[in-house]
Amino acid sequence: MKALTRAACAAALVAVLGGCAQAVPGTSTADRQDPTTVAGLAITDGPSGPKAGVADAGLPVLNGDGGAIDKLAANAVADVQRYWDQQLPEHFGRQFKPITRLVSYDSGARGLNLCGSSTAGLVNAFYCANDDTVAWDRGELLPSLDESFGPMSVVAVLAHELGHAIQFRLGAGDAPSIVKEQQADCYAGNFFRWVAEGNAPHFQLSTGPGLNQIMSTLFFIRDNAGTSAAADGAHGDAFDRVSAFQFGFGEDPKRCAKIDVAEVRQRISQQAFSPEERDSGLGKGNLRVTDPNALQNLQDSLRIAFPGTPPPAFTQHRAACADAKPTTPAGYCPATNVVTLDPAELTKIGTPPRRGNKGGIGDFAAFAEIASRYALAAQKAAGGSLDGPVAGLRTACLTGTWASTMRGDQETPLKLSPGDLDEAVAEMLKASSLIAGDLDGQSVGSGFARVEAFRDGFASGSTICTSKYA
Repeated sequence: MKALTRAACAAALVAVLGGCAQAVPGTSTADRQDPTTVAGLAITDGPSGPKAGVADAGLPVLNGDGGAIDKLAANAVADVQRYWDQQLPEHFGRQFKPITRLVSYDSGARGLNLCGSSTAGLVNAFYCANDDTVAWDRGELLPSLDESFGPMSVVAVLAHELGHAIQFRLGAGDAPSIVKEQQADCYAGNFFRWVAEGNAPHFQLSTGPGLNQIMSTLFFIRDNAGTSAAADGAHGDAFDRVSAFQFGFGEDPKRCAKIDVAEVRQRISQQAFSPEERDSGLGKGNLRVTDPNALQNLQDSLRIAFPGTPPPAFTQHRAACADAKPTTPAGYCPATNVVTLDPAELTKIGTPPRRGNKGGIGDFAAFAEIASRYALAAQKAAGGSLDGPVAGLRTACLTGTWASTMRGDQETPLKLSPGDLDEAVAEMLKASSLIAGDLDGQSVGSGFARVEAFRDGFASGSTICTSKYA
């Protein structure tokens, strides 16, 4: 984050919990959210990954070694092609033509010449439109994803690459890189909805932990903070990639095909660092979360975001609360209207990981956890319940609303920096999320649902928080 001079918000919404957010394309409908579902499917904790006892697809793979990774990748391609064989005619009136060539390579071995480049040292998976090839690195990329996030992460990468093939089959292959990548993430979301509904021959996916693994994979393969969305080869930050995936998971392929330059320009959060952003020892875009000036700017930004809320007092001295359990690194006591901060724990989460130092997440994650407790004060002022899963999702939504007041040209005490929203995604994909926590810090088990609620508030403002999460 970066600090600016405090100024009044340019406009105020008439809603009780109004802020300065504006709606942008790609928002969810305001239908009331069932906290036991994601995109209309029940949240499940069952197995995710290859189905037991199902024969391999047997697709021909050039240069393969016949090992487990190549079989996993070929089965993934087979299921994705099965999906598009059904969906392309239904939604676009076109027959699906299977991929011409699948190629496996080892990035640590002697390189092949694919798509005009050598695969030596190329830790990647890609679609080449020149000869309709899907290729993957069986030596490093796919094994590392499988080890870190499970086999469905490999399926996710290949579903994304097949999404590029769909673009070219629909004549949309000349779009800017960021548009093509957003569409491909969205098409991957379409496919995984089909898997979660039990339609895939080789794979199964739970909508709880299984879907969380897919979201974590998208976080892992995001662009580095500070990469411009206009850069050649830009794929999107984690917030943008997860957003596109969620559009696809919740809607049909036509929604993905509608992603264009105009929508991306309005919605995309990925940005380059501004010239004035310096590294003060925590990496560009990170403030010291216990700095008194930063904390004062945070409080000022929250007052602007929630103008109808009696501002709670902030303290670093924990005291007993008659109507709430303690939460850390921040807590809220309705009885006294006080937000309590734990400086040591805030520092842990607010210190980004650096090479040789595990670290936490970053300043925005810490500030967002504080903002979530302030959002409880806003809900109390509006007469809302502060307990239960719906309250937790509403809190995430309102925290997203607060975040939206700090973007673009709006003059506020704090401004979003590149990578800030990715920090929020990282926090909400943890086993427990305070951003999406109710008064006692309890949150729904679905990272997908948490991120969707935050994204609703960020995209549409506070009104959707009090209608969809009522």
